[in-house]
Amino acid sequence: MLLKLSIKNYILIQDLEIDFSDGFSVITGETGAGKSILLGALALILGQRADSGILLDQTQKCIIEGLFSIKGYNLEDFFVNHEIDFDDSITLRREINQHGKSRAFINDTPVNLSLLKDLGDKLVNIHSQNSTITLNDSNFQLAVIDSYTGIQAEVLSFRTLFYTFTDLKKQLADLEGQEAKAAGDQDYFKYLLEELNLNELKPGELQEIEEQLEQLSHAEEIKSSLYRVNLMISGADENILSQLSEAGHLVQSIAKYKPELVAFSERIQSNYIDIKDLSNELNNIEEQIFVDPARIEYLTQRLDQLYRLMKKHQATSVEHLLIIKQEIEKKVSDEVGLAEQIKSLRVEITGIEKDLFPMARYISSKRQMAVSEFEKEVTGVLITLGIPMARFNIEFHISDSISKDGIDRVKFLFSANKGMEQKELSSSASGGEMSRIMLSIKSMISQKNLLPTIIFDEIDNGVSGDTAGKVGSILKRMGVHMQVVAITHLPQIAAKGDRHYWVYKSENDHSTTTYIKQLSGKERIEEIAKMLSNETVTDSALQTANELINN
Repeated sequence: MLLKLSIKNYILIQDLEIDFSDGFSVITGETGAGKSILLGALALILGQRADSGILLDQTQKCIIEGLFSIKGYNLEDFFVNHEIDFDDSITLRREINQHGKSRAFINDTPVNLSLLKDLGDKLVNIHSQNSTITLNDSNFQLAVIDSYTGIQAEVLSFRTLFYTFTDLKKQLADLEGQEAKAAGDQDYFKYLLEELNLNELKPGELQEIEEQLEQLSHAEEIKSSLYRVNLMISGADENILSQLSEAGHLVQSIAKYKPELVAFSERIQSNYIDIKDLSNELNNIEEQIFVDPARIEYLTQRLDQLYRLMKKHQATSVEHLLIIKQEIEKKVSDEVGLAEQIKSLRVEITGIEKDLFPMARYISSKRQMAVSEFEKEVTGVLITLGIPMARFNIEFHISDSISKDGIDRVKFLFSANKGMEQKELSSSASGGEMSRIMLSIKSMISQKNLLPTIIFDEIDNGVSGDTAGKVGSILKRMGVHMQVVAITHLPQIAAKGDRHYWVYKSENDHSTTTYIKQLSGKERIEEIAKMLSNETVTDSALQTANELINN
């Protein structure tokens, strides 16, 4: 329920604050005084978009704030799910600066506009003259029946499952598309993988082959050089080892005369041993080197094979080829995983589908059980509202396919005159009749205590006289179950309000400003008398106004 509305710097409103109560409240005032401006401001804290054009003073920002009581409307989960502090009273605030940038708050917590609108939709329903357009919408018609039947929870559970169902079907279609595309590539991938497997790639192989080929290509040169070195060290008549041995004996023979030469003799002996070991090792290496044309040919072919694979896969090394091989293996194995995912999704979709249809049939049965009583009540209210020959019926069609609304397709049919064929509302009801039908529907839904507040913007469109009084009575009865606010031009409706607010404007040489005040008993009689007598208040008009209020 809306407790207070505060508006600053909005169109014609400089600074305004209104307190609201439960029950039925009316707002009246001259045309152009700014009644609809109030609704525009309220709509902003309910999530409507805004721009800088709404600012009265372009140097200041616009601030609109609403205080709501939400006790008993089961909104705790909304606040918990969005991590916002919950209380029985909450504040919605909207700020718009001179650049058109907007900020929204719930209980001083910054929120995005969609979240503000989501909460606003749960708090207030604004019924304007254009709202009757929704009466022709089949989704709205089903929602009306669901509200009247009281099965919103069941419909919500069904719809949640249905959206899961459609999401899984979309996933399945995507995977099947991937599978179809992959199927055309799999043979090629398998061929590539088989080719790479047959080549038995090894890390470092390329460098190893290149080094071997380099050695084999120069085998004769290496072998010849090593042979000559060995000949110089130990093989010729005059070689290094024989000369070093002779040098050692000579130094040793004179060391007895000069003791410090003993160390030299030992060093010559040590070098002799090292060079002899070196000669043996070089000889072994020389003996292991063979001129092998067959091996050269094999390694050359292997190297060409590796280069060809690298070029084919645009790889820079054998190691890179091994990485590419792993990627191809994954693509091949993914086909198996894809098939398993598709199989699992199909099983899940089938299981959900088995649950969906029983749920849809249950919801459909509940709707159909309520239709007769719903038709009867709407028709009864319409007759009360001055359409004595009104006939209102709902055409039900059970579909073989399922949608977010279940298996039901409905049409609201209406006829205002005896002998006239019932047709869809869009082609059978006038603007005034549409307003009365919408009022009839909302008056019944209000009894279900589903929404804290409903605001009617000129619900009196197309009605007058006794019918206007009946509209007022219906709005007053709605006010027993919820907060109802009506903007009206009709005294018969204004007189039914539990509270009466008057919107007026003040003008000077520079500006026009809108104000609102709650009327006292005497002021209220005078305002309704003005509405009855076109501004010229007569004693008769005052008496009639008093009677309307007291009756």
